[in-house]
Amino acid sequence: MRALHHMRAMLAGLILAAATTGAALPQSVATSLIADRVNARPDGVLIAEGNVEVLMGDRMLRAERVTFDNTTGALTLEGPLVLSQGEDAVILADGAELSGEFRDGLIRSARLVIAQQLQIAAAEINRVDGRYTQLYRTVASTCTICASNPVPIWQIRARKVIHDQQEQQLYFENATLELGGVPVFYLPRLRLPDPTLRRASGFLVPSLRTTNTLGTGLTVPYFISLGENRDLTVKPYVTTSGSATLGLQYRHAFRNGEIDVIGAYTFDDVLDERGFIQARGRFDLPRNFTLSFDLEDVSDAGYYRDYGLPSTDRIDSSVTVTRVRRDQLIEAKGTFYTSFRAGDDNQLIPRLVGDAEFVHRFSPAGLGGTGELVLASYGHQRPSSADVIGRDMARASVDLDWKRSWTARSGVLTTVSAGVGADLYAISQDSTTAAATNRVLPRGAVELRWPLVSRQSGKTHVFEPILQLVWSAADPRAVPNEDSIFTELDETNLFSTNLFAGRDRVEQGWRANVGFNWTTVSNDGWRLGVTAGRVLSATPNPDATAASGFSTDVSDWLNTVRLDLAGGLHLINRAQYDDQFSFTKNALVFGWSDEDWNVASTYTWLKADSVEGRPLDSNELVLSSNYYFDNDWSAAFNWQYDLSASSSRKAGLGLSYKTDCLKVDFSVQREFTSTTILQPITDFGLTISLDGFGTGGRPKRDGRACQS
Repeated sequence: MRALHHMRAMLAGLILAAATTGAALPQSVATSLIADRVNARPDGVLIAEGNVEVLMGDRMLRAERVTFDNTTGALTLEGPLVLSQGEDAVILADGAELSGEFRDGLIRSARLVIAQQLQIAAAEINRVDGRYTQLYRTVASTCTICASNPVPIWQIRARKVIHDQQEQQLYFENATLELGGVPVFYLPRLRLPDPTLRRASGFLVPSLRTTNTLGTGLTVPYFISLGENRDLTVKPYVTTSGSATLGLQYRHAFRNGEIDVIGAYTFDDVLDERGFIQARGRFDLPRNFTLSFDLEDVSDAGYYRDYGLPSTDRIDSSVTVTRVRRDQLIEAKGTFYTSFRAGDDNQLIPRLVGDAEFVHRFSPAGLGGTGELVLASYGHQRPSSADVIGRDMARASVDLDWKRSWTARSGVLTTVSAGVGADLYAISQDSTTAAATNRVLPRGAVELRWPLVSRQSGKTHVFEPILQLVWSAADPRAVPNEDSIFTELDETNLFSTNLFAGRDRVEQGWRANVGFNWTTVSNDGWRLGVTAGRVLSATPNPDATAASGFSTDVSDWLNTVRLDLAGGLHLINRAQYDDQFSFTKNALVFGWSDEDWNVASTYTWLKADSVEGRPLDSNELVLSSNYYFDNDWSAAFNWQYDLSASSSRKAGLGLSYKTDCLKVDFSVQREFTSTTILQPITDFGLTISLDGFGTGGRPKRDGRACQS
């Protein structure tokens, strides 16, 4: 019995050593031995035969025969042999000879599987000092290998591999990378993290990029772990044109927040020194407040596009403090803008903007319904001190609103609302406007909705006519219009008390907003919805642009149609037109998808309006599509075409090959835009990554699974 106890202890040590983490189980965890036959010989040799199993917590050993010599402490296992600890590590072998508490030993014809991803086949495996696993004449891969796929897409052959369980690292000696069984790359030394390691310093997936402006460039990122909550990624990028870029990304997670800083410094032929910096972060403050910031600066308008980063014609840096509760919102925000648009002068645009808002929602005693109190402030500053065009402004506002709804027996839903807004303005550097002015504007509205439902022939029809009567006091128009220049007539503001986007302008006098919603739902799975309406005003609105659709006493018609079919087809058309069907705006959105295809397209037509910065009609088509050839191959396409100019703006094509162990992404993107500061650019990109070594694990689409 003593020999049996010793053999249990030895087998428990063997199972513990199979764990890649090296974590020990509590001594209170029981070890059990199960076998068909157990024979204890007089010479101190104990033999367990037939379906031998040793269990210790989540660790397990299976063998056909186990021989333990109590005198020498030698342990011999005959296979097939399986040692495992949950899903972290599994060793499959023909047999093993182990000595003394399994700090040393030999495992023959073995295969080590780590985290169900990495497989390492070896002629033999040695255990050294209870920490290192040495594998000889090895082949390693994360690809699925079976009878139908005997040769993996890629594999690493090495003379020797050392697995350090404590550091969770793999060290390869004389390693050769093979693709489809063909050697393509040799390294005398190679270190890789095993799949169980979440964070490890080392090289990340390189990427290759070619453009007509910079030539061919290579990025080889290097990740540096600075602890469990900090890291730094160095991204050097060099091109054949002679440009050199050093990119950096620093991330830091705190107990109450996080920051992410990314930037680059570049030398090229465009400017002596170029670059950018972006810093984002969020922190929890006392009393449930949250501080967030998004800071950005870039050397020039073309930098992002030249170096393959998401480009924009205007950047902003902002700092925000927010608190959101069930019935309350508090937010304060400061923003600094920089524009690269051709028609913008950064001396004349509001570059520094600050606003704050307090919103409180409540139930008024004795009135019922819902009340809302808004306290707001806003201010902006232009760098220029020129009169009028360098105008600066500050505003303080108070708004009180009340709304209550009733449903009559006939089904008519009646909503009554009333409110009052007060604004105090301070204006400087504008001789045409008073330095200080104020206004108080009461308002009221009554809205009637009558939903009518009909069911027939497997369809449900819902028709809802809507009438809204609105009154607002006359606005003296004593302040300049800074935030209400661009206004859209759409479903979100058609039935609102103010169609303008900001507070500097409000509608005044009497008006009626009329329209309807109609929805048909079929039992066959298709759905059709129609919304139509317009605004009838007692007096024309002089502050609305011609393209807004409500600059006259009778607005354009707003009509939106949506069709959804069971087969995956979706259509949305939003149109704005007058009584003669002369269109001001029209947008058609098309989408279709099935198991292999998905297609999305948008057609937009906008009438010219110089106030909105559109001297000519805008007529544009945007198309994007993805197609899956099979589980491995997919393609993506995008195209943006200016129909008015009969020229393309952007076009791109992407091709991806993704299996259980390999990702290859190739893309080509062409931007045709040509200005005084931007030239057309063609961008080729190539990224290849071997899954299983810190690259995110197996993708969900496993195209090389073994077939039965």
